[in-house]
Amino acid sequence: MREFKRIKFVWLAGWWLAWNLASATPALAHCDAMDGPVVVEAKEALAKGDVTPVLKWTPKEDEPAIRAAFQKTLAVRTKGKEAQELADAYFLETLVRIHRAGEGAPYTGLKTAGIDPGPGIREADQALAAGSADDLVKMLHELTTIGVRQRFAATLDKKKHAAASVDKGREYVAAYVDFVHYVEKLFNDAVGAAAHCTGNVCPAPPPGGAAKGHGH
Repeated sequence: MREFKRIKFVWLAGWWLAWNLASATPALAHCDAMDGPVVVEAKEALAKGDVTPVLKWTPKEDEPAIRAAFQKTLAVRTKGKEAQELADAYFLETLVRIHRAGEGAPYTGLKTAGIDPGPGIREADQALAAGSADDLVKMLHELTTIGVRQRFAATLDKKKHAAASVDKGREYVAAYVDFVHYVEKLFNDAVGAAAHCTGNVCPAPPPGGAAKGHGH
């Protein structure tokens, strides 16, 4: 079991680093997949005729629109198999579109089942299924440690040679910007998470809150 976990971590580390290198590509959506949590719950709601379980996926102000779409769908889906398929598709698209808008993300249509949402979402879902975040926290700690140390080492090395020429200086600046922005994002994400905690569960954010954008 220990060897399996080691192999899994090495594989995920490579996956994660490749994901970061391809950061210019938009992240794959999770909630617009046919096997994603929104669509799965929506199908169950339609089968039971109860919209209540899916309302949590949308902002409160959009609840009337979801309820109206649900009632229209229930009325139409009784008119035969083809009508049911069209009505269900209408409701699923309406629900996911409004959910995505609530996240501040664009809606680009429902995606087929089986699309890999990426290691972050996949591991988060597995942690919820297991009922424990311990393995996830350990994995994130190890992965971010790799990311910080590699960028730091590269930046420090290029800094030593930055004065040799303009080209070497530019190499240093490129590495510096990558390193600083990586750390800044980790820091701001961590502070943002801590700000949502209560009591002694999470540490309080440092004075001044999240750092301002560095502007590079």
